[in-house]
Amino acid sequence: MSESTAPRPKALIVLSSASRLPLSEPPDHEIQIGFFLVELAAVMARFENDHDFILATPDGEVPHLDINGMALGMLGGSRLGLDSARIALESGVEHLSPQKVREKNPTLVKRRDDELALAHRLLGRMPVSEPLPKTDAEAASVRGEIVDGLEAAPQHEYLSIQQLMARHRDPADTFTLADLAFVHMPGGHAPMVDFHDNPWMGELLNTLYDERVPISLICHAPIALTSAKYRVDDTGKITTTADHAFKGAHITTVPKWGEDAILTFGYPKVPGERTRLLYYVDVALKDAGYDVSLTLNPAAVKVVWDDDHALLTGNGPQAVDEQATRLAEIVRNRTNSTR
Repeated sequence: MSESTAPRPKALIVLSSASRLPLSEPPDHEIQIGFFLVELAAVMARFENDHDFILATPDGEVPHLDINGMALGMLGGSRLGLDSARIALESGVEHLSPQKVREKNPTLVKRRDDELALAHRLLGRMPVSEPLPKTDAEAASVRGEIVDGLEAAPQHEYLSIQQLMARHRDPADTFTLADLAFVHMPGGHAPMVDFHDNPWMGELLNTLYDERVPISLICHAPIALTSAKYRVDDTGKITTTADHAFKGAHITTVPKWGEDAILTFGYPKVPGERTRLLYYVDVALKDAGYDVSLTLNPAAVKVVWDDDHALLTGNGPQAVDEQATRLAEIVRNRTNSTR
């Protein structure tokens, strides 16, 4: 087979399909959530020209896009902290309209437009979360346009993790996880619901480890590693072990103090109420036996590559550009080493 007709390498994208996040405070309260496109688009854009993507969610349902991840301040990469503070001043202190905010931030607007165009091409039709009381006003103002665009996109197939594993185990199926160039899982709060303590997620992670496929997780997505204690056999029997393959891996994620800040001042805040999650991702990962490295400044960039576990983690949307670059280097080096 000539190089021009050779099949393109494949990458697996696993997104959360959760749309509601239970809170511990206020009691019996939940908020609408989804995945953050910014934590996915930079990776897919880096590989789009020479890789094909397989899409999956834990249950095979279509994911929900979180409108809060479309705030312009979230799109600045390493400048996230500065951009978010500046745009907050423009909106809150200068009382600029959403249109004026867009006019003052053309580079961020273009990035958002480019990432939404990528979502139309590669992710397809999907719901968008409703604005929360403290959702960024400019992001809320463009929700209707985003909804219309995604409703006009073609419907793409999302496999469940159980379906992925069935295909991998079927000798008559040409698909195998071993052929994947990498796996990437974006964050947003949604992974806290269906990536956490999930036996099929554990089976996927352990099989990827066995096949030495690089795994990339960002922001809240590293919570998937709490599922690594599980294995699921061909009969569906679930077993657990404390001494799993990923135990002790060096990783990063969103820090507790960053989470507390956004619960106090940001979009998850329930007005007039103390707002807290059921658990913190970094605490849950430390309790599960991981070596979790955090930044004192929650807006600082941190990306960690653990070569022993073929595991790449980043601490939030501010890290996605560096994480995409590191992942491209890892995939390139892996490809060169197998030639």
